[in-house]
Amino acid sequence: MRRYLIAAAALALATPAAADTLQELTTKGSILTVQGMDIEVTYTPDGKFTAMNGQVTGEWRIDGAKLCTKSNFDPNESCVEYPTGKKSGDKFDVTGPMGTATITIK
Repeated sequence: MRRYLIAAAALALATPAAADTLQELTTKGSILTVQGMDIEVTYTPDGKFTAMNGQVTGEWRIDGAKLCTKSNFDPNESCVEYPTGKKSGDKFDVTGPMGTATITIK
């Protein structure tokens, strides 16, 4: 179960957002909700992120409307397109290779 949650967190980190949404997300951070579990994700300006109290660490970059990530859990880069026009406090679902997660921008 824990491995699945870490995988889901890494996957969802590589999920959908457009330029404005991605800027808001990577500046303010997010809460990723997977199977009823809330996972805080923190992004730093140098292209790094952490989740699950440091158990998941990795790198991120923006590619157009996509957030691309790779992590210690999955070293393969994964890119996911995010919806446009989202801001702090907004909640939305994203779907990636490992399923659907809910993202709340902090």
